[in-house]
Amino acid sequence: MATCETQSAVYPLLKRTLAACRGGFLAVGLFSLAINLLLLTIPLYMLQLFDRVLTSRSEDTLFALSIAAGGAILTLAALEAVRSFVMVRLSNWLDTQLSGDLLGGSVIDGLVRGGEAAVQGLRDLLTFRTFLTGPAIFPFLDAPWTPVFIAVIFLFHPLLGWLSIIGAAVLFAMALINELSTRNLLMQSGGASIKSLRVAESAVRNADVIEAMGMMPNIVQRWRQENSAMLELQAKASQRSGAITAASRFLRLFLQVAMLGVGAWLAINDEVSPGAMIAGSILLGRALAPVEQAIGSWKSAVSARGAYNRIKRQLDSLTPRAEAMALPAPAGQLSVEGMSYLYPGATEPVLRNLDFRLEPGESVGLIGPTAVGKTTLARLAVGNLRPSAGHIRLDTADVAQWDPVDLGQYIGYLPQDVELFAGTVRENIARMGEGDPEQVVVAATPAGVHEIILGLPAGYETEIGEDGAVLSGGQRQRIGLARAVFGNPKFIVLDEPNANLDHEGEVALLVTVARLKAQGATMVIIAHRPSVLRNVDKILVLRNGGIQLFGARDEVLAKLAGPAAAPATISEG
Repeated sequence: MATCETQSAVYPLLKRTLAACRGGFLAVGLFSLAINLLLLTIPLYMLQLFDRVLTSRSEDTLFALSIAAGGAILTLAALEAVRSFVMVRLSNWLDTQLSGDLLGGSVIDGLVRGGEAAVQGLRDLLTFRTFLTGPAIFPFLDAPWTPVFIAVIFLFHPLLGWLSIIGAAVLFAMALINELSTRNLLMQSGGASIKSLRVAESAVRNADVIEAMGMMPNIVQRWRQENSAMLELQAKASQRSGAITAASRFLRLFLQVAMLGVGAWLAINDEVSPGAMIAGSILLGRALAPVEQAIGSWKSAVSARGAYNRIKRQLDSLTPRAEAMALPAPAGQLSVEGMSYLYPGATEPVLRNLDFRLEPGESVGLIGPTAVGKTTLARLAVGNLRPSAGHIRLDTADVAQWDPVDLGQYIGYLPQDVELFAGTVRENIARMGEGDPEQVVVAATPAGVHEIILGLPAGYETEIGEDGAVLSGGQRQRIGLARAVFGNPKFIVLDEPNANLDHEGEVALLVTVARLKAQGATMVIIAHRPSVLRNVDKILVLRNGGIQLFGARDEVLAKLAGPAAAPATISEG
């Protein structure tokens, strides 16, 4: 098999990847040519039997022809097996090269554009791979060689050849009609299918709410509406395609009968031999079979084409990350310089012209009304979002330009909605790596979760299930906190870290914050309840997208405790 070349770091990725496999696809084309030439074995064998063996009654000739035909058929089978093997290898290589970028693209899309948590790109890649490795692709590989069979028919008699050309032209026209009449329907059906699956996925993710509040009939009804639209489009396309497929089958069989009839008439008039009459009919059937099969598998081809186009759009939209030199470990100085952020599609920025600075080891409590942009600022601070204007720097390096893998080892982040991954408790705390057991325990102990973990069935090796399903909300939040402090990061962002904690958990959180301050970590803590702000150095109050107050904790709290507007500012955070 021809191997695929090593990729360069130039986009677009899909075009480059397919170009790297050009040798493999060329090999498939050559195998297809050889296979279709070997398919001439049966009609030529038939021709020789009628015209030579039966007239000469030579057993030696029969034996030699049979051995040759058997060898050709064996070679044909071997080449078909090799062609399938090459296609499987190519599709697996494509999956290896593209799946990581598609998954990463889906993650970034959900992060930056707020898209739904969907991995449609991976589904599309599976659809495309299934088409490449399944039987549906082979008619499309064999159809280009139809002229070879028609050329051989012409050698028997021009009239038979012209009959073949007329039949092939009509069949190709039917394939074109099938494409034009079903393309839009199948594409719309594919889009409706994706939409209905997203509704179903959303329902499964929110099973607790649906069951507890009796929402099941409404959710099922909504899904049925989406699914019915898909079924209606699919049924209409399938009905049209089915009618054209039946017509094409009739045409191919009728043409074979016509070929036999015309051949018999020519044989009666001594213009062709009886063997040529039989061989011409077999060759015509072989020439038109790929076209007929392609019409029958057109739905798979259209689905694969739609999947390919979606993959191309997703990969082409990716912004390549330039390779960045690893930077020294930061001391933890945070500088926000004239920073503004505008969500894609929004008309007004959620944050405007923010300027503040934290020295290494300082901690700030971030408070403000609901939807003022606190979580957005947290995501900007850890580099998950890029400012629309201005900069956020860790020491002197812009976090938006820092390599995320390199930066991640110096950052701890506890998001507002704690998400854990299928795996063990140890793996989750160790950020899905193997993790030094001692470091895992060091992270879990001050977070107040060490004893809880030891009480689980397998301790740190307990499988927590999808999204941490076997844990309570408080346990998930504590494990998320342990993950945030794993590896002693220099800069830590905690977004409402006490939202799901009881009194004992909140005490453990305060101990963890005090420990992190003693280690010199710079912290940003978004507060829902003011108790967690007890040990912070500064407080920043956001309002109307800007900084209302920023300064020493006691000074800001004194101002907030003045003329009555401010208590809501803290409690609504």
